[in-house]
Amino acid sequence: MPSVESIIKDTQTLGTTGQEEVLSYLEEVIVLGSFVTEVTDEVKENRFSRGKVCPHCEHDKVSRNGKFDGKQRYICKSCGRTFNDFTQSPSYNSKKDIRKWILYGKCMINGYSIRKCAEIVEISVPTSFFWRHKIIDAIRTFIGMGSVGGVVEVDETFFRESFKGNHKKSTTFTMPRKSRKRGAKGSQSNKGQRKRGISDEQVCVLCAMDRVGNIMTELICKGRMKHTDVERFFENRIDDDSIFCTDSHKSYIKFAQNTGVELKQIKRGRHKEGVYHIQHINSYHSKLKKWMDRFNGVATKYLSNYMYWFKWLQYFDTEKDTLKSKHLIVQSHTSHCYTKLRDFKIKKAIFV
Repeated sequence: MPSVESIIKDTQTLGTTGQEEVLSYLEEVIVLGSFVTEVTDEVKENRFSRGKVCPHCEHDKVSRNGKFDGKQRYICKSCGRTFNDFTQSPSYNSKKDIRKWILYGKCMINGYSIRKCAEIVEISVPTSFFWRHKIIDAIRTFIGMGSVGGVVEVDETFFRESFKGNHKKSTTFTMPRKSRKRGAKGSQSNKGQRKRGISDEQVCVLCAMDRVGNIMTELICKGRMKHTDVERFFENRIDDDSIFCTDSHKSYIKFAQNTGVELKQIKRGRHKEGVYHIQHINSYHSKLKKWMDRFNGVATKYLSNYMYWFKWLQYFDTEKDTLKSKHLIVQSHTSHCYTKLRDFKIKKAIFV
């Protein structure tokens, strides 16, 4: 058996690529492997932080019901159904070990493609796709839409409506327009005509961020937004005496009049007025667009999931990647959210 000193010397002779492979292997075996017990314990602690609750009927009269495959089982005295610590979670009914889910979480933190995630975790491409969206569905349930207060920066951004992944052979989908040629920019039809400005072939994503770091980001409508869309977005989600910093869009004026919030609009050509500006939200949009580019287009029905994925990454931006993967799996398994295969077939875009 080689000594530790000889192993270190052999490692030093490797190039940068070889050393990175050794580091990745040690991280997977030692660090991610040690997370298995921690993930199980933290999921159990988080789920039962307010007492044991049945994930089927949400009744609180629950008792232990033996163990199966090393996992503690419970039985609900109300509905009579049994469950364990991971029932109604992304990995519920999965035949794969939790280690693979933690490794997949690490791949998501790195923003890898579905195919690359499948290759690393050694699962099929369809399974990789389903795992990604099961995890993000659960994360969206866990962190929720949120709220903002104090000085709030608000701005909208747009994404072209996409039906990526829907095929002519599908029995549940009908293409609402003619398909575009690959690489066409903006709202461009097959005839080469391009709609100028904002059209109903784009979806509006409204984002809000306060100075504490709270973030709200949702799809609100197709095309240009109205003041009613802004009111619906912020309904019961803003603190009293909040100050809104926005651009010169007219919808914000009507929104401020109807809700009574103080409005500070930054005039065109100016970046800030005293302490009031929208530089943080503009930076958020820039990072979001750059991050989205790696996926080469996202179907609109999944766009909300990607908004929450990016939002979660911003909340844990300063954490180490290994800890991020653990947090991602723990938090996605804390909420009772189990997306079934048939749910993907009927999934539609989520607008507030």
